[in-house]
Amino acid sequence: MSIREWEGLKIPTAGEFALDKAHTRVGFVAKHMMVSKVRGHFADFDSKIVIAENPLDSSVEVVLKSGSIDTGVADRDGHLKSDDFLSADKHDEITFRSTSVKDHAGDEFTLIGDLTIREVTREVVLKVEFGGAGTSPYGQEIFGFSAVTEIDREEFGLTWNVALEAGGVLVSKKIKIEIEGEAVRQG
Repeated sequence: MSIREWEGLKIPTAGEFALDKAHTRVGFVAKHMMVSKVRGHFADFDSKIVIAENPLDSSVEVVLKSGSIDTGVADRDGHLKSDDFLSADKHDEITFRSTSVKDHAGDEFTLIGDLTIREVTREVVLKVEFGGAGTSPYGQEIFGFSAVTEIDREEFGLTWNVALEAGGVLVSKKIKIEIEGEAVRQG
């Protein structure tokens, strides 16, 4: 196992990792009718995580397949894939590329990066909690983390909505992104 001590944390040694799809959820939460939350996730994605010698120089790249959006309701998923939202047939990928690890306090890190949806790129700030590193029962070197951020979907051109008679809108502008991840060393 290639683990090292760094500022009180046990972290992986430098190298390349990828998210384990069986143990990772790239999810989101939106408010519906101003009263309840709707959750969904992207089932298909690719990733590359590079842990640097100096962990604050590490990088992340994730490519989500737009058409893999899943909220558990086929009609809603179809609407989210349509031109009203993701235009999945024209824009089949959503990408995140980190630009820096800003800082950290204990096991909490601030990850800055560029999120691109429908060819619109905006900087986002993710709060990342490092969950630890270890070896799976199959001998794979792994580490875990949680990450959250919030975006304004309208900044990415996702402006479809319906005004409600009682006030407010059908779908919130603010979307919370929640990632629970497990990464596996590659090669």
